[in-house]
Amino acid sequence: MTRARNQLIDAETTPYYHCISRCVRRAFLCGEDSLTGKSYEHRKEWVVDRLAELGGAYAIDICAYAVMSNHYHLVLRIDEAGAAGWSPLEVIERWEKLFSIPLLVERYRQDEVSGKAEREQAEAVIETWRQRLSDVSWFMRGLNEHLARRANEEDGCKGRFWEGRFKSQALLDEAAVLTCMSYVDLNPVRAGVADTPEESDFTSIQQRIRELGDNAGSQQGAPEPAADRPKIALTPLNTEDTDPHPNAFGFALADYLELLDWTGRAVRNDKRGA
Repeated sequence: MTRARNQLIDAETTPYYHCISRCVRRAFLCGEDSLTGKSYEHRKEWVVDRLAELGGAYAIDICAYAVMSNHYHLVLRIDEAGAAGWSPLEVIERWEKLFSIPLLVERYRQDEVSGKAEREQAEAVIETWRQRLSDVSWFMRGLNEHLARRANEEDGCKGRFWEGRFKSQALLDEAAVLTCMSYVDLNPVRAGVADTPEESDFTSIQQRIRELGDNAGSQQGAPEPAADRPKIALTPLNTEDTDPHPNAFGFALADYLELLDWTGRAVRNDKRGA
């Protein structure tokens, strides 16, 4: 039975969630249609570009992502403490990156409100925005609606693009977070789309490897990303004594890469790639 999203996502229980959205029927998020030969690979850049925009506005950190042919995976971390520390003007600035600003709030920003009632009304609106900017449902809405509109416009059609609302799974401890992140990062390898994580385009693991320096990804044969493509600000992986975030799980990047390498080499009967 379908449950309300507020019963599935509770930041007080855990800030970490695995989210998945899948296209309806034969709609293509990315990949190539074997029947028509039409390629939709360029849409992967839409996903990454939009994630970079949302990451710069929301108090939601992106731990891992993988863009596949008809679905995508995200591992997200809610940062309610970060959102609580924003000033009203910073909330307005972040909201404006994605949505229009009503006249009342613009007047508040310019310190031109006429009285106490208007000020209180504007502040109530801003506080609503603060809550939404740390809400996974609003984050996913900002991603899925944007992608659906662009895809339907390109395909010249109307109607549903996603098979339903996004799926979310709470990750209750460090083991669950690491297991899920490695599952997401290894998705292209397990599906036989890529031979190694370095060659897994449009994934967080390829981005992390490249960020280690000296174009590590390109040395393994992976193409360099477009120079003008926004870079997603991934959640840093640090040890407990070097990560100040209150919800950090204290796992260094080198350890995570070793875990991923070990996990990816395991041969599984229910998966094509290793």
